[in-house]
Amino acid sequence: MMRAPEWTDDIEQPSMSRSGNTRSIERRVRRVATRLGLHLMIVQKPDNRVRAHGGYMLRDGQSMRILLGDKDYPYCADIDEVEAFLDAYQG
Repeated sequence: MMRAPEWTDDIEQPSMSRSGNTRSIERRVRRVATRLGLHLMIVQKPDNRVRAHGGYMLRDGQSMRILLGDKDYPYCADIDEVEAFLDAYQG
């Protein structure tokens, strides 16, 4: 049976690439948004603009008004922008 490596201070821990854990980031962002009464919307059929940058919108759960991600084109916010918006929204 193999054991997991034990990390010490003198050995640098491996880092996950951001693209490898996008789904976990989306889940975390969705949980935070839901607690704040917001909906995280993810594009279903991305066009070239969305593929280059974006893919997300935030919508108010009561008014259904788009709060983030509809300025230049639909779903123009990326996950980092959504995280920053939620951090500022929480106060």
